Amino acid sequence: MTVGQRMTKNPITVKPDTPVSEAQYTMRKEKVHRFPVIDKDSKLRGIVTEKDLLYATPSPATTLDVYEMSYLLSKLKVDEVMTTELVTVTEDTPIEEAARILVDNNIGGLPVLKDGRLVGIITESDLFKVFLEMFASRQKGVRMTMVVPEEKGELTKLSGAVSAAGGNIIALGTFLGEDSSQTLLTMKVQDLSMEALQKAVQPFVKRIVDTRII
Repeated sequence: MTVGQRMTKNPITVKPDTPVSEAQYTMRKEKVHRFPVIDKDSKLRGIVTEKDLLYATPSPATTLDVYEMSYLLSKLKVDEVMTTELVTVTEDTPIEEAARILVDNNIGGLPVLKDGRLVGIITESDLFKVFLEMFASRQKGVRMTMVVPEEKGELTKLSGAVSAAGGNIIALGTFLGEDSSQTLLTMKVQDLSMEALQKAVQPFVKRIVDTRII
């Protein structure tokens, strides 16, 4: 799966000279947390976040009256508070690479460029939706987490055992175990009871950590 398959296409944008007050209003209205900033030639110049706009707002402890604050905000433009050191991706960036970039840079969204032009944005929310899909969160089944040996062929053995017992694996994910000799594996299965699934996988796992129907 790539960024282009899960990004928000044609995202809402603002211009560098958009007043901060206008950007705040639009952000609240559209219920988003960031805007790409593009110039008159549709080239990406920056990104402005909800936090950027919040920091640009006078403190509640200010001695300015409401008219003075409104005047100052009307003069303050997006290009004065936006981030210009951009981290971007392309449509063919793998989805997991986009997630790594977000985490490593401690940011919540990535503009998506094609030939230097903005074509979309991918955010934490988009990746959470992918996470839900990966673990079949909207489908009912038996969800089991187990510790398996870190050896070649273990997943084949497990999937074969589940299939032979009549089960259908609808989600599967592997995670780091307590050490390099083992892997933590989460599997979601339909068409088997908890007891039948436990019996099927027991010969191939070191330990069953958790089993539940969700």
